[in-house]
This record gives sequence, structure tokens and C-alpha cells, in this order.
Amino acid sequence: MERYRAQRIRGLLALTAAAGLLLTGCGASDSGDSSADDSSYASGFPAPDYPDSTGGTGEQKNNDGTDDTGDSESREFAPAPDYLSTFALDVDTASYGYARRSLADGRLPDPSTVRPEEFVNSFRQDYDRPDGNGFTVTVDGARTDREDWSLVRVGLATRPAADSGERPPAALTFVIDISGSMAEPGRLDLAKDSLGVMTNRLRDDDSVAIVTFSDEAETVLPMTRLDGNRDDIHDAIDSLEPTDSTNLGAGMETGYETAVEGLREGATNRVVLVSDALANTGDTDADTILERIASERREHGITLFGVGVGSDYGDALMERLADKGDGHTTYVSSEDEAREVFCEELPKNIDLTARDAKAQVAFDETTVSEFRLIGYDNRQVADEDFRDDSVDGGEVGPGHTVTALYAVRTRPGTEGHLATATVRWLDPGSRAPHEESGRLETGALDSSVWSASPRFQVTATAAYFADALRLGDDRWTALPGSAHLGELADRADRLATTTEDQDVRHLADAIDRASDLTGQD
Repeated sequence: MERYRAQRIRGLLALTAAAGLLLTGCGASDSGDSSADDSSYASGFPAPDYPDSTGGTGEQKNNDGTDDTGDSESREFAPAPDYLSTFALDVDTASYGYARRSLADGRLPDPSTVRPEEFVNSFRQDYDRPDGNGFTVTVDGARTDREDWSLVRVGLATRPAADSGERPPAALTFVIDISGSMAEPGRLDLAKDSLGVMTNRLRDDDSVAIVTFSDEAETVLPMTRLDGNRDDIHDAIDSLEPTDSTNLGAGMETGYETAVEGLREGATNRVVLVSDALANTGDTDADTILERIASERREHGITLFGVGVGSDYGDALMERLADKGDGHTTYVSSEDEAREVFCEELPKNIDLTARDAKAQVAFDETTVSEFRLIGYDNRQVADEDFRDDSVDGGEVGPGHTVTALYAVRTRPGTEGHLATATVRWLDPGSRAPHEESGRLETGALDSSVWSASPRFQVTATAAYFADALRLGDDRWTALPGSAHLGELADRADRLATTTEDQDVRHLADAIDRASDLTGQD
């Protein structure tokens, strides 16, 4: 079919330059392979019953365990002749951060909180970057130990973050949870410390507002320029103390009202929610909360950045708020992580280089028999809506990479075009649409996941780790080529040495803890 044949689509990059770093000078304080064979899964669960190579077997299941037809059987691969996969871009990392926190506390994370795309997107990548707004597209892959199965990686990258002096001013409304649960060490205390550091780093022409919420919401500080007012802002931060219950809905509504009142033309206007998301008073449903602030989001383009804290954390609510609030989430559990979020992650998530970004991967039916997107369960977009710019996509800022991983089964003995990946986005200023594409041939597949580039191996290791943590939730089957957690820990340990990347070292430690908890040494 001609629509699936590779054609290089070179979209125009956006003409307007988006802003760069929010903060200046801010840094954190602070071998013998033994993989699963065809008969059993390495973690001791039965091997997934992968279908034969005559075509796909159906849609990925919904969150309630049923597919779109109501059939409760697992049907995770695209049915013939549907060889398209479409999703909104996502740069969230909260799921991985919360999993690490759970493991450090000596417990396995709930499988429902494990989102593989957030594990994969928690690590640095080496994709080429564009000179201006928009994306580069990198598509590569490697064969697994399971016959005819490969992992295919689609990598998207935005331009590097600009110097602080090159960005427009920022107008940030911080919505801070001061409910009783925030008294636990590692919650409100981290937020106050990090906000204090951030205040010292902001430019004089930036503005800050602070809204707090417990059983009610209050604007503690209206939108205030930093120039000449830093002491007042520090006093407002220092005054924050935990009190009663959690009316997150009231906090969000007041926060967006405050953001609109302090709206600055030509500035980056954003709401930053800091909470454990354990809503127990007022509106506790994300859709209801977001409906109350819909006009502010749509009319003024105010986006949301969610920062999750706490050993008990409302992961599902925070993720839903971010997905539907045109924003992103991350999770922090230590002073170093909090400083990193407010000094590094927040700058990336403050500015935008692309709005409503979506990706679509077209697999070639002559070489591919079936495929599955790993994760992005809540970010699926109907194939026909890929070029419908009224359908929400993801918002992506400078310095970001977005990675999607697929399990792909190739038809035995076939060679040639395997897949073409296209990303579509709107320019953040003009809202003009643009596209960029990349392609992959079967001959470009590496012979083994574990002989591929180090960064590809890190991606695979993170995905296999998330996959192992989701076992026990029958909405998902195991990935091809999976390994015991003990083996994954060894691989991550070697990759940490190879890449000299502290984040990969943390990954190895987390897998090792999971291995101890499950007995998979």
C-alpha cells in the first residue's frame, strides 16, 4: 500500500524562536547473556502467546481490561490491515521517580502506577537536534533473542535550551499543597527549600504568584515582579505551613484565576502544581477539576507543570491533570531531586517549542506482521486524528527528547522498508502546522539489543524493568527478549560504567532493589 511506503517528508521548522532556560547558573545541590526463551518468561510467568505471522491480533486493551469491542481477552497488536500507530507526545517522568521512591522504601510499586514510556523518557539520549523549533526524528532498532522479534526505537528531539538571557520573561503561578499530609518530611519542606533557591535564580523581569490550598484555597502572593521584591517573595514562601485537608480542585481553580489576573503578554505563563495529589475534599476528579478551568487553559494557553511529592502519592490524579491540562509531571523525593526539578526540569517545561505534538508510525505490511507500542496507554490518538489539529497532542519544550519503543515482529525472510515515523506539531507562536519524518529499513536493525549503542541499551533496560514491575497486571503481556531482574541489574551496572551517567547508576540500584524484593537474583 502506497501510504505506508517510505517517503521523506521534510516539514518546515517553526520561524519564531521560543524561550530558553528559566534559571541561570542553577545546578543540583547536592557477557554471557541469559534472556527468556520461547517457552517461559524470565520472571517465572508463562511466556506470552504471541500470535503467528499472518497479521495482527487486535487493539491494545483499555484501562478496564477490555478492548474497544468489549472482549476481555488480551489483544495488544494492531489488526491487519491497520499498520498505523498514533499517540500524543509525552515527556512525563513521574512514574519512574515514584517507582524508585517505592523501592527505596522497601516495597514494589503498584503495577497500575508503572508507565513504561515514563521510565524510558527518564534517561538522556544522543539524538541529533534541530537548529530551530520543531523536531528531529531518529528511528533505529535491534533484534531480540526471541525469533523474529525486534525492539524499534522512535526518538524525537527539540533544539537545545537557549541561554537565560535569550528567553522572554516568565510569569509563574505556583499552586502549593499545604494540607496536613504535606507535613511529612520530603513534601512541603522540599518545596519551600527549592522555591527559595529558584527565587534567587530568577531574572528581575520574571514574575511569581503563590496560591496555597488545604480545605480552601488562598492567593498568598499575587503576580509579583522579582525586581525589588525578592524579600517579599521569600517571606511568602517561608510562611507556608501544613494545615487541614486537601481541596485540590479549589487550589487549581484559584491558581488559574490568579494566573489569568497576572497574565503577561509576551511572557511564558504557566501554573506549577506542587502536591502529593491526595485529594479528599471538594472536587477529586481530574476531568471535573479541569472542566472548571477549561476557558483559562484554552483561551490563554496557560499550561500545567505538576511536581509530585510524598511516599503516598496520588499518581493517577496527577497524571490525568497533566495529560488533560496540556502539561507534564515529574516526581521528587529528595533535596537533590527537588533542586534538579526546579533548576533543570522546570526550565525545560516552562517554555514551548511545539504545541499539540503527535507522532504516527506507519509499519510496512510486507515486512512487519505485528507490533505493539510499549506504554503510552493514556496517550493514544485515533489514526485519522493525526492531522486534525483540533485534537490535543503534547506540549514539548527546548532541550527535550521523546522516545517511543515498539515490539515488532518481522515476517521471516523479508527485507526492505520496515517503518516510517512522522511527528506533527504546531508552532507555539503562529500555530502553523509542521511535520518531520524518519524511516527504518530491516537491514539497519542491529543484530542484538545488547550489542546496540549504549543509549539504545539503556532504553531497552528501562523498558524491560518497567515491564517486569507490571507483571501481575493482566492488561499487559511480557516483552520479547525479557531478562531476569538480576540480569537487568548487571546490564545496567555495566551501562552505568560505560556511559558514566549517574542516572543509569540509579537505574541499576533500583533494579537491584526490585531483584531483592522479588527474589530474582
